[in-house]
Amino acid sequence: MREKRLLSTKNIVIMGMLGALAAVLMLFEVPLPFLAPSFYGLDLSEVPILVGTFALGPVAGMVMEVVKILIKLVLKPTSTGFVGEFANLVFGCSIVLPAGLIYRFHKTKKGAMTAMALGTVIMSLVAIAGNALVMIPFYSKFMPLENILAAGAAINPAVGNVWTFAAFCVGPFNLVKGAVVSFITALVYKRVSVMIRSIGMEERKEKHQVQV
Repeated sequence: MREKRLLSTKNIVIMGMLGALAAVLMLFEVPLPFLAPSFYGLDLSEVPILVGTFALGPVAGMVMEVVKILIKLVLKPTSTGFVGEFANLVFGCSIVLPAGLIYRFHKTKKGAMTAMALGTVIMSLVAIAGNALVMIPFYSKFMPLENILAAGAAINPAVGNVWTFAAFCVGPFNLVKGAVVSFITALVYKRVSVMIRSIGMEERKEKHQVQV
């Protein structure tokens, strides 16, 4: 029954629209040079996906993450051999999945804020491990590791190896990103959720007219 509800015409349209919007937002990045080197950029692509996750559930959130990546690849081909896109997918799911699960059982303003806060922390931890184990070693094939670490040390002198780079640059960067995304989501969710419900009402009206 849940699968049928998730794959309703309304939900497919909503997931496609929000996933496409997220893909466009993913193309626009803003560096935060006081937290991480300039090759890390903050984008707001998780905002429409979090909105969709709260409205439709955590599974829908992961579907939208996949849609986002696929459309982004159409708009802008990969420059990292799909490693960057895969990492973005994993990091994105690491915030929307826990946030969606918590909100499913606590559909209040406090529940939403708790969900996004926990999702932000989990995303930051996953990003730290993912960068230390995968991303930084991968990018070191194109940019000397010493230069990457030096860029991090210029921001935080505590950076001396891959793990400290991930902990003191990548971690705070993702905490700030999650906070910004959560704040914007909290501002827009109520208005967007009204629009989503209106789409559902139109779908039910059409079905009723067909049956009559």
